[in-house]
Amino acid sequence: MVHVVDVHVGKRIRQRRWLTGMTQQKLAEMVGIKFQQIQKYETGANRVSASRLWDIADALEVPVSFFFEGLKEDGTEVAPEEGLPADLMGDKEAMELVRSYYAIPENQRRRLFELARVLSDVA
Repeated sequence: MVHVVDVHVGKRIRQRRWLTGMTQQKLAEMVGIKFQQIQKYETGANRVSASRLWDIADALEVPVSFFFEGLKEDGTEVAPEEGLPADLMGDKEAMELVRSYYAIPENQRRRLFELARVLSDVA
């Protein structure tokens, strides 16, 4: 039986990997496992051991706690903000947009953010 926490941790692994532009193969090599195992972690089909999660966090340059962000104490996910899709970070297009956004130089990124804010107020 798949546990909701394992699914959440797997989603967070996939999200961070996508944001960094890393392939499953590259992450697997960095951690010393086969890419199929990364696939199983990302779907929640296999649980990630504490030591393996530590290695994945190191490879993805985040603290281990990153993988548990968005979980309530009872293991359920925090509800998304109103108007946002339930699995925004699971949407590949949204992840590409975020990655592209952070690739823009900071001063231009701020201006783009302000433009987006103004346009969303008009809509």
